[in-house]
Amino acid sequence: MDGLQVGSALQPALHLPFLPRHLYRAASSGERRLNFWRSKELCLNYIQDALLQKQWKRAAEFLTSYVESLEKDFSTEYMGPSEIIWRIGTEILCNHSPSNIREFNSFIEQMKTLGVKRYLKVCLEHAFHLLCNGRIDEAYQNLSLAESWRFGERTVVQDKEMKLIQAYRGLLDYYSWSNQKNILLEYEKDGFEDLSVEQEMHSCFRKAAVNLKEIIKIPGVWDLFVKPYVDLLEFYGDHQEAREVLTDYAYNSKFPANPNAHVYLYQFLKRHGAPKKSLISALKILHDIVPSHELMIDFNTMLQKSKKRKRRRLGLEVIFAVLDYAGWKKNVKAWSCLARQVKQIVISEKHLDWIKQEWNSRKDWWPAFHFSRYLAKSNWQENESLSYEKALVAGVLLGKDCKYFKYVSHHGCKAQVKKFRTLKKFVNKHSTAYLSISGL
Repeated sequence: MDGLQVGSALQPALHLPFLPRHLYRAASSGERRLNFWRSKELCLNYIQDALLQKQWKRAAEFLTSYVESLEKDFSTEYMGPSEIIWRIGTEILCNHSPSNIREFNSFIEQMKTLGVKRYLKVCLEHAFHLLCNGRIDEAYQNLSLAESWRFGERTVVQDKEMKLIQAYRGLLDYYSWSNQKNILLEYEKDGFEDLSVEQEMHSCFRKAAVNLKEIIKIPGVWDLFVKPYVDLLEFYGDHQEAREVLTDYAYNSKFPANPNAHVYLYQFLKRHGAPKKSLISALKILHDIVPSHELMIDFNTMLQKSKKRKRRRLGLEVIFAVLDYAGWKKNVKAWSCLARQVKQIVISEKHLDWIKQEWNSRKDWWPAFHFSRYLAKSNWQENESLSYEKALVAGVLLGKDCKYFKYVSHHGCKAQVKKFRTLKKFVNKHSTAYLSISGL
């Protein structure tokens, strides 16, 4: 791997296999340039093939040849190749087991000199690699050095990259703050005080807060930075500022649609005892973006408990939508929510049209997706509670002759489980609900 560098101390040139013979014979200047371009392209193809097959040593050898070939290239188009060397070299060094952190650091330092426009990007990648290897102090030092870097006037892109550098440094300041906080809390638990720890903690807070606050002003997806910043604000009791940050992150039209933004806002509001209206508002938007989100169970529960008919109707829509997704097929909570609401509607004999409206768009595919005989057998063997909840729903939606309902109720009664006998009686008693829902 020592040959993987830009400079004069390179490994002996490798003769690329299977290159056409005409690339090595004497040729005119124009032909040489064309052949040279072709050989570089072939070399890149070999590198790509080696990378895809995870042949890191072979890829490194071809990259060495590629670097050597560039020394013979007198063209001015150097931006592309330097980016290629950086990207491929980083991939190889991250995956080639004999490589060590010293080799990676050496390679990255050389890459930083290849192009001013990519300096900050390379610095960021260097910091990521150090963090992945547990070298937090080194990563922090590298980010600090990158932050102090100056070379002429910064472009708009470089300005954004500098904000990222600062934000990641702020994230590491938050990490230090969090460690100091835990130490302080342990001391307080034991009845001790340590002023130096407290001072260090406040110092980390100030540095982290400044940089984290700056990045989240720029439209983007900043989950990694928003959560720590809100944590800092909450710890020091600035709940109003924390709420404003999360509200802006969730509702600002300049920011891309981000389901996590609504999750963070909902979790914050719930922690601080916000009214149901605010909680429902946050989860309604989350439902519109990600109808299969795990918080939809909480959303459905809240809506079912509401006295407002409109909210209960939405609750039914929410739980039906959740069960449209394969990841929820065996979720007992989800089926329990649907079974409970369906049962309430059937007993009251009110709002059967709600069920009918939801079922109309699903009656062609839910029977095979959820209520086949195979699934009845599988669910019964794996989870009795799941099969019970599903059987109730199946009996109401598809009637007492539904394969799923017949299989589960039969085996439940055979096993002398009381709730299955009750289930069978319920479905038989309310068979008119099936007729109403199915439109028969």
